[in-house]
Amino acid sequence: MDINNEITFPLVEHFISINGEGRRAGQLALFIRLAGCNLDCSYCDTKWANKADVKFEKKTIPEIVDIVKKSNCKNVTLTGGEPLLKKDVDKLIAAILEVDNIRLEIETNGSQSIKKYDDWERRPVMTLDYKLASSGCEAAMNTDNFNYLHKEDSVKFVSGSRADLERTLEIITKYDLTAKANCIISPVFGQIEPVDIVDFMKEHEMNDVFLQLQMHKIIWDPNKQGV
Repeated sequence: MDINNEITFPLVEHFISINGEGRRAGQLALFIRLAGCNLDCSYCDTKWANKADVKFEKKTIPEIVDIVKKSNCKNVTLTGGEPLLKKDVDKLIAAILEVDNIRLEIETNGSQSIKKYDDWERRPVMTLDYKLASSGCEAAMNTDNFNYLHKEDSVKFVSGSRADLERTLEIITKYDLTAKANCIISPVFGQIEPVDIVDFMKEHEMNDVFLQLQMHKIIWDPNKQGV
């Protein structure tokens, strides 16, 4: 019996859209969203996927891999919620990586360890959040993860205020993050103007740091799901 046919994951949605962040920003990607998260960020735009009563389908690893194959997308993003919370998610990640020509990205909220993936011969790309004060979840951040970053990974700072930006600069500097991975600042939609972030970056000579906007909120209605 193939154990992969017994393991299931709570799939709330899957869709093809534009990748909004990281090194593949602007490229098409298949998004696979799993239900559930251990954090409750103030600005979260997928709180619906984290509710106890959210509707989902139980999907086995082969069923999810089949979705990946049929999408014809080279970029696959496993997201949530918090995908790394799920038991046996490493088996799902390994199975997706076995699909030819797939580039797999994990969107993780910064609280879950990525250490186990550090020495994988074929490893997923990590887009790792660092939750700032305006999120209400900074205390949950696992800074040990910074020891296991690879150059293709990204650390994302969703900033909603000048204080958030100052903390971003502090963390990037303290852990020398631009030498380890891509560093991204993204504005909390409606709370801070992108020009203010650019001015801060100029003021502090934040070389090798990227500003990225939430493309799906510019292209579509900011509240639209499945994009």
